[in-house]
Amino acid sequence: MRKQQWFAMTQVSPLPSPRLEFCPATLPAAVYVDADWYAREMATVFAQNWICVGRLEDFGRGMMRRVQVGAADVIVCRAAEGGVSAFHNSCRHRGSELCREAVEPLGKLIRCPYHAFAYAADTGRLVATGHAVPTADFDRAAHGLLAVAWRVWAGFLFLNLGKAPRDLVADVDLAVLDHWPMQGLVTGHVWRAEIACNWKVFWENYSECLHCPGIHPELCELVPVYGQGIMAASEAVGWAGEVPAGNLKLGAESWTVGGAACGPVFSGLTEAERAAGYQFVTFWPTAYVVAHVDHVRSVRIVPLGPLRTALVVEWHFSAETLAQPGFDASEVADFAKIVLRQDGAAAEMNQRGMLSPAYRGGTLMPEEYEIHRFHQWLLQEMEVSR
Repeated sequence: MRKQQWFAMTQVSPLPSPRLEFCPATLPAAVYVDADWYAREMATVFAQNWICVGRLEDFGRGMMRRVQVGAADVIVCRAAEGGVSAFHNSCRHRGSELCREAVEPLGKLIRCPYHAFAYAADTGRLVATGHAVPTADFDRAAHGLLAVAWRVWAGFLFLNLGKAPRDLVADVDLAVLDHWPMQGLVTGHVWRAEIACNWKVFWENYSECLHCPGIHPELCELVPVYGQGIMAASEAVGWAGEVPAGNLKLGAESWTVGGAACGPVFSGLTEAERAAGYQFVTFWPTAYVVAHVDHVRSVRIVPLGPLRTALVVEWHFSAETLAQPGFDASEVADFAKIVLRQDGAAAEMNQRGMLSPAYRGGTLMPEEYEIHRFHQWLLQEMEVSR
């Protein structure tokens, strides 16, 4: 579920309530199961938006790694000197894959294992055609690898398949994590899971907290407002403008099993950021990042088909925290894993119910304003990209 921040950074007028003033219809049931609709999403939403593929420093230098960007198989090349390039994993000769394994060594050239066509690893320029001897009409310059745009934000690598990529945008200002030491964080734990649901079902579950009291007892204890079925005080019926200073229960500092920080609190945080306990940053359709006071968690959503979705969850720490005697990053991850497993089971339950021939679509409640916004965004992205 998505948890918005409505605490007061200073004594200013409170934000208006985000509650919907009507109960709109959901998307039709077919869009969660139909293969053709899914293919359209891959060709539009996932082909035109920035897709997070992980932390840049987790891409080894002198290596190339395969990643999935919507329907495209892409290779990310990291030069020994640290330079980055990305290309579709398809030879321009006859289409063979260039990188066969998940990760392979990278030199100055990317050589096709089929017919030995070779390309410059930094630019994708065609350098050699193996044993083939082209005729004079063959334009080498027009047969380089097809590049994929890339950019880095806060140490995360994003790829974009579009010909003219738009700016990277999130649900909040990208400067919101400027007080966290994002560039220097190190990935300490990785957890992968597959869930039997459409990718949108997982995002919708993330976008509301009506399910929290019945699905997340541990989370509701740590973040009391969730126990009311809302993500923030401003969602309550009759909200009078009171804005709490923090989100966590009294005495808790972070999302750990006991609520204690797992290491030193990041020194650059303001008092308000420490009091809040966390900050969510959401990048549709690909990922969200949760910055806690002592570590950062990232969750990537990777569609595998109309009814299958992969989650790649990573926990990132300062080198100082990782160096603590006896430190175990997997123990820090235990609390979020409890919540994520509960979310996965809820999303699968929701998907199974939507497969009923009796279900044609549903109705959103006023507290599900973020789902409504997600639906409007999705439909606009599919229309604009057609």
